[in-house]
Amino acid sequence: MTLQSPPDSLGHDLRVLRKRRGLTLSQVADAVGRSVGWLSQVERNLSGPSAQELDALAQTLDIPTDSFFGRAPTLPEEADVIVRNNARRRFGDRVEGLLEELVSPDLTDDFEVVHSTFLPGCERVDNVTRDTQEVGYIVSGSLGITIAEQAFTVGPGDSFRIRGEPFRWANRGTEPCVAIWVIAPPVY
Repeated sequence: MTLQSPPDSLGHDLRVLRKRRGLTLSQVADAVGRSVGWLSQVERNLSGPSAQELDALAQTLDIPTDSFFGRAPTLPEEADVIVRNNARRRFGDRVEGLLEELVSPDLTDDFEVVHSTFLPGCERVDNVTRDTQEVGYIVSGSLGITIAEQAFTVGPGDSFRIRGEPFRWANRGTEPCVAIWVIAPPVY
């Protein structure tokens, strides 16, 4: 992936992620070795972090640094409204074989939409429990999903909902599973 400039929404995205993780300005500023005033300016898009500061922010917020990059330039009239296929921000690999891209323009809405591709054989072994409401829609392939210890297999056209229950998944098929995932509030 070619690293580009972070999106214009970087500050807003950082604020959403910080608040979503229940962290104060002071806690994050301390973790990255900067002042609260500096972090406040970054969150208001009045200042930009250096590469090292961005790495430290990503580590503190438990997200891959490359999730801030990878978005292709957009036309001014499309900014913050249209996300072209080649302009999605890609998230790092939290689980080997899972590729995730942000379909939403940024993280400033009450929800986020993620395009997920689960490669054959990839699996989330440990349960994930998030204080969210989530809906997944399977576009292609199939996915085994366990929600609150109840196992299901979902395929093209199927959807599912998770309301803060523990869940895990596995693609035991021979083809990738593509899903559209809506998460409220945003977690990435």
